Amino acid sequence: MYKLSILLWFICFTGTAQTPMNKDSLLRQLPGTPEDTTKVFLYLEIGNQYEFDNPNTAARYYLKARDLSEKLNYKRGLVKFASNYTAILNNRGQLDSALILNKQALALSKELKDTRLIGISSANLGNNFNFLGNYDSTLYHYETALRSFEQMGDTVMVARTYDLIQNLYNYLRQYDKALQYGKKALAVLRHGNDPIALCHVLANIGTQYLSLRQFDEALSHFNEALAIAKSLNYKAAELTCYLNIGDIHLQKLDIPRMRPFFEKALTISREIESVESEAIATRGMAIYYLFSRNEEEAYKYILAAAALTEKTGFRLQHIKNLETMSSILFALGRYEEAENVLKIATDLNNAAIGDDAQQATALLAKQFETEKKEARIQLQEAQLRQKNIFNYLLLGGAAALGLISLLGYRNYRHKRKLQQAKIDELETEKQLTATEAVLRGEEQERTRLAKDLHDGLGGMLSGIKYSFQNMRENLILTPDNAQSFERSLDMLDSSIREMRRVAHNLMPEVLVRYGLDTALKEFCDEISGSGAVRMSYQWLGTGTVEQSVSLAVYRIVQELVNNALKHAKAENVLVQVHLHEGLLSVTVEDDGKGFDTALLRSPEGIGWNNIRNRVDFLKGNLDVRSSPGNGTSVLVEITL
Repeated sequence: MYKLSILLWFICFTGTAQTPMNKDSLLRQLPGTPEDTTKVFLYLEIGNQYEFDNPNTAARYYLKARDLSEKLNYKRGLVKFASNYTAILNNRGQLDSALILNKQALALSKELKDTRLIGISSANLGNNFNFLGNYDSTLYHYETALRSFEQMGDTVMVARTYDLIQNLYNYLRQYDKALQYGKKALAVLRHGNDPIALCHVLANIGTQYLSLRQFDEALSHFNEALAIAKSLNYKAAELTCYLNIGDIHLQKLDIPRMRPFFEKALTISREIESVESEAIATRGMAIYYLFSRNEEEAYKYILAAAALTEKTGFRLQHIKNLETMSSILFALGRYEEAENVLKIATDLNNAAIGDDAQQATALLAKQFETEKKEARIQLQEAQLRQKNIFNYLLLGGAAALGLISLLGYRNYRHKRKLQQAKIDELETEKQLTATEAVLRGEEQERTRLAKDLHDGLGGMLSGIKYSFQNMRENLILTPDNAQSFERSLDMLDSSIREMRRVAHNLMPEVLVRYGLDTALKEFCDEISGSGAVRMSYQWLGTGTVEQSVSLAVYRIVQELVNNALKHAKAENVLVQVHLHEGLLSVTVEDDGKGFDTALLRSPEGIGWNNIRNRVDFLKGNLDVRSSPGNGTSVLVEITL
C-alpha cells in the first residue's frame, strides 16, 4: 500500500483570536484613518481577515503595515507584522525569509521588554525551526513561549503552545506524548472563544490518531475541524483536512471515497498558492487513478506532481513522487523507465540521509563549542547583575556626599561598559566558534570524500585498467574489436583523470604539500587550460600562510572564480594575492556583465553566504564593487 504523506501546519501566533469581521467595513475606514499606529493595526486586521481565503491580498496589507511601522519607527507594529506575515511565508515554503523575520521580531520584543510579544515571537521562531528539522531549537523556543504565557496567566495562549508542542512530538514520532499535549490544549479551547485555535488543535489531534492508525478517531476530529474551517472560510485549514481525510480513505483502501477530497484539496492549494500541498494532492489523484486501473491518467498526474516538487525544492515530497511514478511505470509495462526513476529516487534519498547526518554532526560540534561560551556569558551576566546591585546601593548611601557620589556613579558606568564589552566579545567569539565548527566539518567531509574517491574508486579503476591491459596481450581480436577495445581503454583513462580532478577539487593535495601560492597558480592554470576563460595570476610579497587560513582563502578564490564563469560570462579573470607585513590581500577581478551589489543582501545567494562566512571566520574585510555591464572586483583583506 502506498502511504501518502500527512500535511501538518503550524500556528503563527497573532496573539489574539482570529474572528471574522466585515471586510468592507474595515476597508471603508482606511481613507479617513491618519497615518499613525492606528492605521498600522487597521492594515493588520484587514490582512488578518483576508488570510483565510485570499493569502496574497492578506500579504499586501501586512506589507503596508510593515512600511508604515518603519516610517513611524513603531517597533511593536514591526513585531506584529512579522507574527502575521511569517504564517504566509511558511505556507509558501519561504522558510529562510520567515526565519530572518522571526529572529528580528524576537530581538525587538526583548528590546521592548514585553512578555507577551516575547512569547509570541518565541513560538513563531520555534515554528520555523520545526519546519527546518532543528528540533532541539524548536523545543527550546516553545518552552520559552510557554513560560511567558504561564507567567501572564493566559490560558488560551498556553493551550495554543501545547498544540505546537503536540506537533513537535508528531515529527519525532512520539504520538502518544503528542496526544497528551493535544488533549490538554483541547480541554481549554473547547471552553474558549478562539475558533481558529480550536480548529488547529482538532486537526492536529486527528493527525496523531492517523499516525497511530486509529482511523475512526482521526476522521471524527478532522470532520469537526473541517466544519469549523468552512464556517470561517479558512482555506488553509480546509486544505489540511481534505488532504488528511483523503489519506485516511487511501490507507483504508476505500479508493472511490478518496477522490473528492484530493480534488477539493487540489483546487484550494492552487487558489492559495500552496505548492507543496498542490504536489501532495496531485500525487493523491495519481494514486487514485493507479488503483482505478487508469494508468495513463495516473501518469499525467504524477508527472505534474514531480514537476512541482523538482521546481520548488521540496526534497522529501519529490522522492515520494518519484517512487509513485516508478510504480505507475511498472503498471504501464515500461520496466526500464521504472527502474531508472526508482534509482533516481533511491539516490536522492541516500543523499538526503547523508546531508542530514552531516548537518547533525556539524550541529553537535557547534553545540558543544557554544555551550561552553554560553556558560561563560551567563557567569559574566551574573557578575554584572551583582555589580549593578552593589553600585545602586553605593549611590543611594552616598547621595549626600556630592563629589564622592558623582565619582561613584562614573565608576559604576565605567565598570558596566567594561562588563558589557566582555559580554559582547564573548557573543562574537561564540558566533565565530560556531562558524569554525561548521567550516571544519565541511572540510573534513571534503577530505573524506576525496580520500574515498582517490583510494577507493581510483584504485578500483586502476585495477580494471591493469586487467584490461593484460587481457590485450592474451586475446586475438579482429581489427574492429581491437579498435573498440582501445577506445574502451581510452574511456577508462578519461574516467580515472576525471575522478582525480574531482578528488583534487575536493581537497587539493598541492595546497597541503606546497602552500597557497602553488595551489592557486595550479588552479588558475587549470582553468586557463580548459579554455573557459583567460586567467591571470600574480603573487606579490613573501612569507608563509597558516594552512587553515590558506584553505579558507583557496575556497574563497574558487567560489569567486566559479561565479565569474557561471554568472558573469567573463572572458578575462585576474587573481592577485599580496602578502606584506602580516596583511594578506586577495583581489579577484573579471570583465563580465557585472551585477547590482544590492542583490548580495538577499538570503538566497548561497555562494556569497559561503564567502562571507569564511571571511568572517578569518576576521577579515570583504569589499565588492560591481555594476551591470562593468565587470566585478572583489577585495578580501585578512590580518594574519
